[in-house]
Amino acid sequence: MSRPVLGITMGDAAGIGPEIILKAFQGDRLFSLCSPLIIGSLPTMEFYKSLLGVDISFRPINHVSQASAESGTLDILDLGLIDTDALKIGKTDPAPGKAAVIFTQKAAQLAAAGRIDAVVSAPLNKEAMRLAGYSYEGQTQIFAEITGSKRYGMILLLGSIRAMMLTTHLPLREACDAVTKENILEKIELAHESLVAFGIERPKIAVAGLNPHAGEGGLFGREEVDETIPAIEAALMRGIDVVGPMPADVVFLKARDGEFDLTLAMYHDQANMVAKFLGFGKVVTLLAGMPIIRTSVGHGTAFDIAGKGVADEANFIKAIEVAAELAVTRKRSGDEHP
Repeated sequence: MSRPVLGITMGDAAGIGPEIILKAFQGDRLFSLCSPLIIGSLPTMEFYKSLLGVDISFRPINHVSQASAESGTLDILDLGLIDTDALKIGKTDPAPGKAAVIFTQKAAQLAAAGRIDAVVSAPLNKEAMRLAGYSYEGQTQIFAEITGSKRYGMILLLGSIRAMMLTTHLPLREACDAVTKENILEKIELAHESLVAFGIERPKIAVAGLNPHAGEGGLFGREEVDETIPAIEAALMRGIDVVGPMPADVVFLKARDGEFDLTLAMYHDQANMVAKFLGFGKVVTLLAGMPIIRTSVGHGTAFDIAGKGVADEANFIKAIEVAAELAVTRKRSGDEHP
C-alpha cells in the first residue's frame, strides 16, 4: 500500500509552526510513514530553514499529483501570502493570521475532495486570525465550514486517555449554560460513533460532572440531576455503554487506568488540565464527526519562543503519526468516514 499523503498546514508564520515542521522531518522515519505535502509559503519555509540551520530540501509543486515523497525533501504547495521581509516573529499580526486561515481552508478543500488522505495542522493564532477579520472560534470551525459538517467535536489524545469536550473556547459562564441534556446526549452519541469508526466495537464512555463531587445529588448544583443524568439515561436506551456523571477529579484517574475508552469533559480546562497534571508530553487533537481525518498539536503558536530554535516538535511528530495511522486504516477498510 502506498504511503498516505498528509497535507501539513504551516500555521501562523510568526509562530513555531514552520520550526516544528522542519524539525519533525529531520531524518527518514516520518517519510517512511507518509508522503508529506506542506501547504503554506515556500519563502517562509526557506527563511526558517536558513534561520535555524536545518538540513532539508524543498520542492515547490502546483498540484498534489506532482508530489514525489522523496526522503529529505518536503514538497510544498506554495500559496504565497507571506512577506518574509515584513514578518514579525513572535508578534500578533493580521497578515500571517489571514494566511494561516487560507492555508487551513486549502487543506480542508483538498481533504474533502479526496486529493489528500489527511490533514495535520500546525498552530494558528486566534487573535491574529480575528484581527484579520475572521470570526472562527478556531481551526475546527474552518474544517466544519468547508466540509458542511453540523455535528462535530474534538477528541484529545492524552497518552492512553481519550477525552472529548462538551464545549471548547467559551467563557466559563457560557460553558456552564451549555450543560444541557441535548448537548450532552449529542456529544455522547458523537463520541460513540467516532470510537466505533476507529475500530472499537463497543466503546465505554464516562461523563464527568460539572460541579464538585458531580453535584452530590443536587446539593452542590442541579446540572447533573436535571441535565447530565437524563442525557446518560437516554444514551443507555440507545444502546451506548456510558457511565456517570463522575467527579472530574476521579474520572480521569480511572480513565488513565483503562476503565474507559473516552471521557466527556464538561468544559475546556477540565480536559486540558489533565494533560498538564498527569504529565503527558504528547497531546494530539483529532476531529470527530467530519468526513476527513485531521490531527493537530495540543499547543498554540508559542510566540514567546518563536524563531529561537527551542520549540519541541514531539507533539507534532505524534500528530503526524496518528494521522498516518488513521489514514492507512481508512484505506484498508475502504471507510469514507474517519
